[in-house]
Amino acid sequence: MTPSDFDPKHPDPAHDPFVDWVRQATPYIHAHRGRTFVIVFGGEAVADPRFPDLVHDIALLHGLGIRLVLVHGARPQIEARLAGRGAQLRYVNGLRITDQTALACVKEAAGVVRVEIEALLSLGLANSPMAGVRIPVVSGNFVTARPLGVIDGVDYAHTGAVRRIDRQTLRAVLDQGAVALMPPLGYSPTGEVFNLSSADVARGAAVALGADKLIFLTEDPAGDASLEGEMRDLSQDVLGPNLLARDIDALLAASSEIPEDVAQCLRAGAEACRNGIRRVHLVRRRRGGALLRELLTPDGSGTLISAEPYEELRPARIDDVTGILELLRPLEERGVLVRRSRERLETEIDRFFLTERDGLITACAALYPYPTAGMAELACVAVHPDYRASGRGDRLLAHMENIARAGGIASLFVLTTQTAHWFRERGFEPGSLGALPMERQALYNFQRSSQVYIKTL
Repeated sequence: MTPSDFDPKHPDPAHDPFVDWVRQATPYIHAHRGRTFVIVFGGEAVADPRFPDLVHDIALLHGLGIRLVLVHGARPQIEARLAGRGAQLRYVNGLRITDQTALACVKEAAGVVRVEIEALLSLGLANSPMAGVRIPVVSGNFVTARPLGVIDGVDYAHTGAVRRIDRQTLRAVLDQGAVALMPPLGYSPTGEVFNLSSADVARGAAVALGADKLIFLTEDPAGDASLEGEMRDLSQDVLGPNLLARDIDALLAASSEIPEDVAQCLRAGAEACRNGIRRVHLVRRRRGGALLRELLTPDGSGTLISAEPYEELRPARIDDVTGILELLRPLEERGVLVRRSRERLETEIDRFFLTERDGLITACAALYPYPTAGMAELACVAVHPDYRASGRGDRLLAHMENIARAGGIASLFVLTTQTAHWFRERGFEPGSLGALPMERQALYNFQRSSQVYIKTL
């Protein structure tokens, strides 16, 4: 449920989707405040009549206290100027060649795009999302570049690569509360200008600043909104919601479906992760509000690249008690689980393992070993309602089984009243109370009449 689903004229007093959404977004608002995000978008975004909507979203992020670096491209604007001169950008092995004519067009286009972005970020009209907003924008020679030179006999002329980012000046800009705006240009100590990849500039800026997030706003194929279904399939079937940086080279080698501009973002994102950036996001720019959905909702709207798995499976800590209680409470109220007090949970916290995603506990389970009997009880198996049917329960069960095996446990048992089928589908067989360790038999609650299921490891 999102704010767009809410009708302020006919609110439901019992269930207000807008209020629910704001409450859901609150942890992310607090988590993002004071963080540094590098956001990169192409010249296609600037040329889109809906670009003001994206600017409004960027202004909202700035208003939430996020330190923003914006990196823009200018490809359609450059190509339009080249076409007007009867020329075009040439590409060899996926790399563009920037001759003198192309460089002149690059300079013109980058300047025009920069002014358009600055103008929209300067809006302050009443009765608009920018009402009362003042966002200082600073652009400059933040990038020192070098020429690509001659590769395989091809001279790439004024096409360059990032050599160094002026970290100190960029940080000073952000410290003053301004938005840093970076064009796809770089400069050499000898006064030359180079045409750069915006993905390369964004990666360099993110690494230099130690940014908390690097966000690529990607385009639909050929900018064609009619291919939305194809892009959805690409995102779900090829990229998926999560990628590890180490898997990207293999993914690009195995798939011919990924457009070159998306591939550039993937390569730059993987390199950023290898250089310390924890989160890189690929978000479809043309999907309305996609940037806000990605940053302010649990599941986002794009693909997350990280160096390590996004969702952590780990032993529980004492500060997880409140989150575990919230996860268990609905199941306890329905009688699925035995109610546990906070005090009991605190004393038994070392028995629990959980999966955590952005501070939200998505699943948990506990293991109570009976070493002399070679058995262990699996208890408190719970998965957050929003994350069921996603394999988290199976992943957690496999982890608990591995821990039990490592501890010399030969079999697991569960006592359940309402989830017998789930355990049976995972290899647990009906057992009897007498098959349990004597210590556990003495604690059996005959009022619940729980069924016993056992799995040999």
